[in-house]
Amino acid sequence: MPGRRVCLWTDGLWPDVRTPGFGDGGRVIEVRELTKRYGRTVAVDRLSFAVRPGQVTGFLGPNGAGKSTTMKMLTGFIRPDAGTASLDGIDVTTDPVGVKAKIGYLPESAPAYPEMTVEEFLKFIAEVRGFRNSDARASAVDRVVSLTHLSGVRKQTIETLSKGYKQRVGFAQALLHNPPALVLDEPTDGLDPNQKNEVRSLIKSLAAEKAVILSTHILEEVEALCTRVIIISRGRLIVDETPAQLRARQPGARIDEIFRSLTISDQ
Repeated sequence: MPGRRVCLWTDGLWPDVRTPGFGDGGRVIEVRELTKRYGRTVAVDRLSFAVRPGQVTGFLGPNGAGKSTTMKMLTGFIRPDAGTASLDGIDVTTDPVGVKAKIGYLPESAPAYPEMTVEEFLKFIAEVRGFRNSDARASAVDRVVSLTHLSGVRKQTIETLSKGYKQRVGFAQALLHNPPALVLDEPTDGLDPNQKNEVRSLIKSLAAEKAVILSTHILEEVEALCTRVIIISRGRLIVDETPAQLRARQPGARIDEIFRSLTISDQ
């Protein structure tokens, strides 16, 4: 087929960047031939994938696979050496600030200012996000406080909160500007089972209208949350399919066993 090349994309085909209409079809996150080198080491090697609204995409790989580097390029914090990524049609290589406006980013461990109250912190982030009018700022904060169930602790300082509540504050700041895409780095790491269930329920509710990509090393997240799985190893894409398709590779095997067989054989 002219203008197309086969790859491990869930539709079976990845449109070439020169194909007319590329970017149509509701894709919010698009990664095209993304590459990053550090000296002679290729950290990310011509990586391509796309994520649509309604998808929760698990982004998996062993340590050193290139997950963090990809996330940093996707969110505009480091520049790729080749290829590109776009968020809602905005190219990260030409407008990284514009891309940041389209992303809700939850870094690992949900960093925040511990001496601030939840409300103070969210109002601060809202102002940074461009809510200059006090009424608009208050309305945005009220919306995310309700959405993330923080009403009971909004006057507490962040340092007094449990890890689960701190994670909710991280989600709230990521949602203030109502972005079309969420990029979540280890969103349930270190949480107890009840807290994990709460965070997973929140992610599922948000995914109804947003494209969600989460980087995790917790393989149970794949079955609990993800509608799609991307696995990379040594910077290269090795799997892009549904959890059911991944399990079908080795019927009866656990997800961690399948993951190990795929990533060990690639090293």
